[in-house]
Amino acid sequence: MTKREVIKTTLNGKKPPYVPWSFSFTCEARDRLVQHFGTDDLEPILHNHFLGLGNAIGFFDDIGNNRMKDVFGVMWDRSIDKDIGIVEQTVLPKPTLDGYCLPNPLEDRFFANIPSQLEKYGDRFRVFQIGFSLYERAWTMRGMENLMMDFYDHPGFVRELLHTIADYNIAQVRKAVEFDIDAVHFGDDWGQQHGLQMGPKLWHEFIYPELKRMYDVVRQAGKYVSIHSCGDVDELFDDLIGIGLNCFNPFQPEVMDVWTLVPKYRGRLSFHGGLSTQKTLPYGTPQDVRAEARRLIELGKHGNYILAPAHAVESDVPLENMLAFIDEALSQTGFSQ
Repeated sequence: MTKREVIKTTLNGKKPPYVPWSFSFTCEARDRLVQHFGTDDLEPILHNHFLGLGNAIGFFDDIGNNRMKDVFGVMWDRSIDKDIGIVEQTVLPKPTLDGYCLPNPLEDRFFANIPSQLEKYGDRFRVFQIGFSLYERAWTMRGMENLMMDFYDHPGFVRELLHTIADYNIAQVRKAVEFDIDAVHFGDDWGQQHGLQMGPKLWHEFIYPELKRMYDVVRQAGKYVSIHSCGDVDELFDDLIGIGLNCFNPFQPEVMDVWTLVPKYRGRLSFHGGLSTQKTLPYGTPQDVRAEARRLIELGKHGNYILAPAHAVESDVPLENMLAFIDEALSQTGFSQ
């Protein structure tokens, strides 16, 4: 089987020949791996099974002085967080879209490198990525405190804003599915350590209808739907499955019962993640990391599970711990570091 076929087998709830994986790293963590392996091209070493396509968040314009502007015009300070950053300047100071010009969702730079990536990594499961795909895009444009108040004070504006963002994403999806891709991945953090940031009532009223519209377009094109949401959101799984979700990431063991949820939802939902980035990876020994990775691999042997840390690996994770989970994944197969 190719890596692409192994992922499809896994997502379809069938037993794969081994538990597949896909790992990601923040800049600092990745730099340590690059230094260790002596190459900037880690893919032949990691043997990831996902091929990420597009530009997830739309960071293209480097302003200098650790500042980055995204395609929606939001300014980010990257002086501390080198991967995403902190919102420094929003674009909607008032609860209105009047005077704001939406970016072009079909800009060539979102799609230009897809053919070359497909040619280079054709054996992988192809995923078009849309980051900050709804709620996160809204609060980065408006400011989180403002958006939270807008849910109550300006609900009509929030509906218009979310609908407009969803339309933008749908336009990208319709273009992306013209390529030979397998899935669309939507990133959108709704959770916190306990429960939803906006609560279940507001989530169902404002966010759910737009998710359904976006997922419908993907599923009607015959593609899989994958999402990322940090935090305690497992109360939403049944609703998300009902509107077409196939795979959930990052699957944090600190906020949900990984060991119960995989068997509970097997055949209905797949999970990607699960290896603790809050405890085991930064604070455990390499032996602890190996033990947790092996337990997850055992959990996923019957399908619907893709091994990964519960988030992009952060800079506080020792190199030895990164090498430990990479080795455990590779040891299932003929791949090697």
